[in-house]
Amino acid sequence: MIELGQPQTETAPTDLIRDVDEASFMADVVEASMTIPVIVDFWAQWCGPCKTLGPQLETAVTAAKGAVKMAKVDVDRNQQIAAQLQIQSIPTVYAFWQGKPVDGFQGAVSPAEVEEFVKRAAALGPGAEDDGLAEAVLAADEMLEAGEAEDALQTYAAVLGEEPENAGAYGGMIRAHLALDQIDEAEAMVDAAPAALLGTSDLEAARAQIALARQAANAGPVTDLTAAVEADADDHQARFDLAAALQADGQTEAAVDHLLELFRRDRDWNDGAARTQLFIIFDALKASDPIVLKGRRKLSSMIFA
Repeated sequence: MIELGQPQTETAPTDLIRDVDEASFMADVVEASMTIPVIVDFWAQWCGPCKTLGPQLETAVTAAKGAVKMAKVDVDRNQQIAAQLQIQSIPTVYAFWQGKPVDGFQGAVSPAEVEEFVKRAAALGPGAEDDGLAEAVLAADEMLEAGEAEDALQTYAAVLGEEPENAGAYGGMIRAHLALDQIDEAEAMVDAAPAALLGTSDLEAARAQIALARQAANAGPVTDLTAAVEADADDHQARFDLAAALQADGQTEAAVDHLLELFRRDRDWNDGAARTQLFIIFDALKASDPIVLKGRRKLSSMIFA
């Protein structure tokens, strides 16, 4: 992942894949996504990872045979778009549906994750041949977000009954188990995941969420750990434990801030434990989550300072 601010080899645009600028973004992305999902690739000529990711996305989009379109945005030439969408580093990829970004990721990912991302985006559209499974997964996601974990669990299970390798439903079912404090059941699902789901973003996120759930079970009291850090800012173990306690308490942004501070003070402490923990948290969240975007940007600035 590379920070913005400096001057993918361009390929010929097609009906499915086209270069988009500030003048055409509204029509080619926002309006177009009202009828078909549009994947937006934010890139720049000087970005090495973009030159690998871009062609992978184009191949996957082409393979989707019209179920999804792709728009390529050169951030150097279209800085206003990048600013409005808070694109801080590239490559960044968003999937737009019904006029707004609904999924995304940042940085280089594996080819399997690219294919899964495009498949997930394509499944949102009206041309998806999934008998409404994508809509069922989205409905279950909303149930889970609303605290209706039992109902979400049943919906995910129904989807998996129709399509056992549905990554969204599989990952969602694991999250539902975690919401119900059924950590062992969640871990068993990860261990028994179909080969086709290995390496997908949903499964990797589930692994990270399980790790955080295990840590939460042993987290100390926030008040006592806060006092310890305030008494000695260089007590790295106390700060690390405080971050774990804050994460367990649902204060993810505060946890990330303390881990970044620990990394700033001593990046090599405990074999780079702060950085490792940051990546676990980032993996557990959606790639487009503001906490992830902000945290990755700050971490990158310290690594390459």
